Amino acid sequence: MKKITGVAARTMYALPMAVFGFNHLMYANMMQGIVPAFLPLKVFWVYFTGLALLAAAVSIIINKYAKLASLLLGVLLLTFAFTIHFPGVLNPETMMGSLPSFLKDTSLAGAAFVLSGILKNK
Repeated sequence: MKKITGVAARTMYALPMAVFGFNHLMYANMMQGIVPAFLPLKVFWVYFTGLALLAAAVSIIINKYAKLASLLLGVLLLTFAFTIHFPGVLNPETMMGSLPSFLKDTSLAGAAFVLSGILKNK
């Protein structure tokens, strides 16, 4: 039973990451507007993060390098939270729009770190 719940939990966490990754690839031109202004080649970064999200999802689902993938996914999600959403949280005019996204990304990052902590190296 423990093995089944582990597979189910990994899959339930990773599938949305795969969907987010596909969205980055399919809507790169629309998403380039949320890339921080200090980064050049905005479409490149959207594609790069889309591929990173997909790679992490596949790794977690098939449980190959899932410990490392979860750790890197957590770092990626925290990077999103603090470079994309946190500046909006600090602005009173955009705070209510940015806060839910900031909290979503930080909680997903926390879950990725928990997953990384409990998975074994494979």
